[in-house]
Formats: sequence, C-alpha cells, structure tokens
Amino acid sequence: MLTTIISFIIVFGILVFVHEFGHFIVAKKCGIMVREFSIGMGPKLFFYRHNHTTYTIRLLPLGGYVRLAGSEDDEEDAIKPGTVVKIQLNDKGVVTKIDLSKKNQLFKGIPFQVSDADLVNGLWIEGYENGNEDDKKRLSVDHDALIVQRDGIEVQIAPADVQFQNAPVGKKLLVNFAGIFNNILLAILAFMLLAFLQGGVGTNSNKVNVSDSTPHVAKTAGIKDGSRILAVNGVKIKNFQDIAKQIEKQPNKKVKLTIEDKNKTRDVSLVTDSKQMNKQKIGVIGVTQTLDTSFGAKVMAGFTTTWSMAKGLFGALWQMISGHFTLNSLGGPVAIFANTSEATSMGLTGIIQFLGWLSINLAIVNLIPIPGLDGGKILLNIIQLIRGKALSEKTEMIVTMIGFVFLAGLMILVTWNDIMRYFIR
Repeated sequence: MLTTIISFIIVFGILVFVHEFGHFIVAKKCGIMVREFSIGMGPKLFFYRHNHTTYTIRLLPLGGYVRLAGSEDDEEDAIKPGTVVKIQLNDKGVVTKIDLSKKNQLFKGIPFQVSDADLVNGLWIEGYENGNEDDKKRLSVDHDALIVQRDGIEVQIAPADVQFQNAPVGKKLLVNFAGIFNNILLAILAFMLLAFLQGGVGTNSNKVNVSDSTPHVAKTAGIKDGSRILAVNGVKIKNFQDIAKQIEKQPNKKVKLTIEDKNKTRDVSLVTDSKQMNKQKIGVIGVTQTLDTSFGAKVMAGFTTTWSMAKGLFGALWQMISGHFTLNSLGGPVAIFANTSEATSMGLTGIIQFLGWLSINLAIVNLIPIPGLDGGKILLNIIQLIRGKALSEKTEMIVTMIGFVFLAGLMILVTWNDIMRYFIR
C-alpha cells in the first residue's frame, strides 16, 4: 500500500507539474507575469522568489497551479480602506513593498493606514503615515513592488500591462493550449522511454517469441522463437492481436495451432494455461510479440503509441456523446489510485506506461470545450478571434461558473461511483 501511495503521488505530481509548467513557460515568453508557481496545495511549507515569480511548495502533495497576473486570486491582494499595512520606500520615496500579513515581526516598515489604493493602473497608495490623520499622503508604487499576502507569501503586484486578460488573444490562446501540449509531449517521451526499457517495439506480426517465464505451454509443444502462427482452431491469424484474441477465449482448453517454421507448415495441438485479468479467466500459452530493436523504432514508438491511444480516446468520447455514456466510462482520483496499484505491481515499466496513458488522457480531456477546462478557455479565445472582441466580463463569468458547477457535480458523482466500484461492490 505504501508503495502504491508513493507511486500515486509521484505520477500525479509529474502530470500536474508538466501541465502547469507548460502554462508557466509560455506565459513568461508572452510577457504575462506569473505571480506564483505552486507545487502542492494547502498551507505553504516554503517559498522562493526569482525573476518576478514566487515559487511555493505546499503541504498537500496533490496538484498545483500557476497563478497568472490578473487572475481571480488577485482579489486577495485588494487593500480595503482603513486597512493598516506596513510599507517600505526606496530612496526616491516610491513604495517597493507592502505588508498585509502582520505575521512578519522582523519586517521593518512604516505603519500606513490606507484610505485608497490603485495597484493596477495608477500605481499609487493613499493614506495616513504613522497614524497621522492630519496629513493624507499619496505615494507612488513601483511597477515591480512586492506585496506580502496575508498568508506571509511575497508576490509581485500585478499592473495592467502584465495581466493575462490584457494580453493579445493569440498569446492567451497559446498559454491556454500550452498545458495540453506539454501533456502530449510527456506521453510521447514516456512511451519512447518504455520502448527503450523493454528493448524494442512489438512488430504486431503473426511471428512470435517463446517466453522464458511460465507458462511453458508453447515451449513444451515445440514452438520456437520466430515461428509464425497462421491459424488458431482454423481461424486465420494476421497479427499478434489476433493470436491473443483467439487464445484468451480458450482458458484451459485444447486448441490446434497452424505453425510455420523455417518455411514448413505443421499443426500443433496443445492445452492452454490460464490467468486472471480484470476478474476474468483468460487463456495463455506463453508467447510474446517479436520486437523491432532498432533505435529508430524505439524513438518512433513514442509517437505511434501516443497517436494510437489518442485515436482510441477520441473514439470513446464519441461513443459517450452518441448515447453510450455511463459513469463507469469515467474515472477520478479513486480510479487513478486503484489503477496505480496495478501498474506498481508491474514495476518501473508498468508505472511509466501508466504515466504515458494518464498524460494523453489528461490532454484529451482538457481539450473538451467545457468552461473550466483548458478546452473551454480555448473556445472562448476562438470566439474572440471570430468576433473581433471578447465576450462581456459578465457573460464570461456566467459561462465559467456554469462550467465549474458542472465539473464539480460530475467529479462528485464519478468519485462516489469509483468508491463503490473499487472498494465496496
């Protein structure tokens, strides 16, 4: 169980980090300020500032986020009239730091009671210094000034010129797509690495190798490496998937194979062995695919496997849309955890294969144009490109809220269904 938990945290952490890093790096390149890059959720454990971004590590090792300038989270930096803060000034009398936290006793600043402030457009703060209400002052705020949030984390203020919503729509589209792109790239690299670890790529022909591990059914029957299976019980075989399909239907049963070996054809009768898979007994005879061990085949496996899985996922989505939807078609964190246990039992190759599979799943799901997902944001960007202007802020907020409510409700249903499916029934 401990190994499964650690594997789950690592796999989930890699997925989230790679996805959010896509948004992060593209936003940086587009001139949009990334105020915070967080690994984990919940209370902060550590933070470090570099090049206008605050990097935080938080207590719960599940998830993470990129906080772009101009996001809804920036509202927590709003300074209400009457708030007492501490400010630091440079030698020109310009504010360089504002402390809202009241936690840092070592912060050396000037007590300042705020009457009004504009940290977005005008870049000024107005109020009374040291409690002197007879002398209201308006101080300029530096474009790159820091603000110490109420939780004690330092971030930069978010002036209008570096906010996400004020960027050209093309740049917003790139930022929104970047997370999806990174997950596709991660899947390609995972399947490529898997091909190298396995020593090659299955050729998917009817030529087989005989496994050294149990069962030894094929080996005992005289089948050798490089033999071709032409038929199973008279059913013609074209590739390894055909072999597996026919053998799996015959657990612990007598079957007749037509074998071609060194240009000679012969029939072989044998009794299959069996094993449990997904709570079902399937037939096995102890053969594996032949491998293409060339460097090029291993590299291309990353692309071909990712494409094959993507096509399968799109097909599954289409079936759901066309009326074949059930909650069992979806899986949340509980299902991921349950599948992590199975992947962990297969060792490193199982975990890497699971990582690639999850990554392409995350990419495809995020492409769905539902508000709240990256696909929904991309759809809004495309609408803006077509209309020549964005939807009104009120309309966009309503659409986004509907999307979040839908996703939250769906997640609750999926999670409950997963608990019933994997742990109760």
